[in-house]
Amino acid sequence: MTDPLAHPGLFITFEGIDGAGKSTHIARLADAFRAQGRTVTLTREPGGTPLAEKLRALLLSDAMDPLCEALLMFAARRDHLQQVIEPALASGEVVLCDRFTDATVAYQGFGRGFDLDVLRQLEAWVQALPQGGARQPDLTLWFDLPPETAAARLVMTRAPDRFESQPVAFFSRVAAGYSHRMQEQPHRFARVAADQPIDTVWRSVRAVFESRSWLSFEASV
Repeated sequence: MTDPLAHPGLFITFEGIDGAGKSTHIARLADAFRAQGRTVTLTREPGGTPLAEKLRALLLSDAMDPLCEALLMFAARRDHLQQVIEPALASGEVVLCDRFTDATVAYQGFGRGFDLDVLRQLEAWVQALPQGGARQPDLTLWFDLPPETAAARLVMTRAPDRFESQPVAFFSRVAAGYSHRMQEQPHRFARVAADQPIDTVWRSVRAVFESRSWLSFEASV
């Protein structure tokens, strides 16, 4: 069992519009951490718990106004934090999460035009820590991809959900939201140019972790 004192938990999130290639690199990073003896929890938002997955199904399919959408996102996040993320971090695990609050700011705040101050207040409440402050990722990888490229990729893979079916202008606003979030909290963001071949993107991802001495890839994947 991993000693949480020797290896403190890491909370790493993956952001970007659909089609940016997050899933491929999440799986590769999970393998890399496991190869070096770490316990890894792979999860996603919205989702990650039975309750949050039910809310995810509603969010991806049912029409609702932006406030209802934001409240459901944060309700799912609260359960996810309590049931999965915080216990895993307390045990010294590496938590790799496909999207977190940055996505809510980007999609609901910038994409939908919802009040950013309300989102900040919900973030402070839902992610509050007992010792003060709010839970934030140790690192956020933003897979930055032109919306037109993402749309072309998605057409070839699956039928779009309620978010994926939005026009390109919506995703341009979402990308602006991610950029805004990175400017607000640059210390935890690493931007990855996702409009490159998969192996080139993977080398960029690896470089981020090597620069922080969180992974060494000589004997890994």
